[in-house]
Amino acid sequence: MPHDPSADRARDVALPARSAPGRASVPFVLFLLGFLVLYLLAVCTPIGQRIENAVLSSENGSKPAWIHEFSGAYSATGPTLPPLGELALPTAAVGLLVLVLLTLVRRCWWQGAAAVCVAGAAIGAAEVLGQVLPRPDLVNAPVYFVEPSFPSGHAAVASALVVAALFAVPERLRPWLLVVGAAWLAMVAGAVQATLHHRPSDVVGSTLLVCIAYRLALWLRPTVAPTFAARPATVAAASACAVVGAVIGGSRSDSLGQSAVFAAVAVGCAALAWLAVKDQVVTRAQSD
Repeated sequence: MPHDPSADRARDVALPARSAPGRASVPFVLFLLGFLVLYLLAVCTPIGQRIENAVLSSENGSKPAWIHEFSGAYSATGPTLPPLGELALPTAAVGLLVLVLLTLVRRCWWQGAAAVCVAGAAIGAAEVLGQVLPRPDLVNAPVYFVEPSFPSGHAAVASALVVAALFAVPERLRPWLLVVGAAWLAMVAGAVQATLHHRPSDVVGSTLLVCIAYRLALWLRPTVAPTFAARPATVAAASACAVVGAVIGGSRSDSLGQSAVFAAVAVGCAALAWLAVKDQVVTRAQSD
């Protein structure tokens, strides 16, 4: 029997958020506070700069990164994995177009608008803030450590498209998006660190921007909350995929310590995204 898009729309309406955020509770403010504190501590203090400069130090550049050949970095020979390298903006454009098409096909106007606005706002904010937020040189660092990079635009593209897509895809596909999206988000967050293009605070900051945009959308219009049911095994699979993606993206062959830090931060980014969306995930042992 052919699938009726109206059935998905009906389920979206019939299944309200279990704990939809209201105007009396504004959790996006907590993510905003986290973003500001992270920037001030990691970027604007000597100890924060020293720690991140030490984590990023390497005489071998990006080549030891496991994902180097697919990162679009200089001397890489393999195909570039989106949104790495020069594919950040093209990936964002294609992702936004897909969200618009999903909105038109499913006729889920408010949820589609939320998806496009969340993705566009988070990606745009990351690009703008990456240009305007200063990185003062407080520790007399080498010139390649002074260039501003907070937050990461590449990591923002991956996390924004995954989180925003929850609004637009049919309810029955959201658990699968949770699994695949966790792997992609964590891999990208790990890769931009392992190739030494971004500091740990950069990828965490971009993920926080996505969380702010998502929770702000729910606060402004709680009825668009993309609530869906998922088995505990699905949530566990998403967690496992995030770890695998983080290890693949964040590992380097020349430093176990750096690999552990980069992968752990990448998993932390996936955990932040989960923290933002978990109120809309109703776990159950069996599908109805």
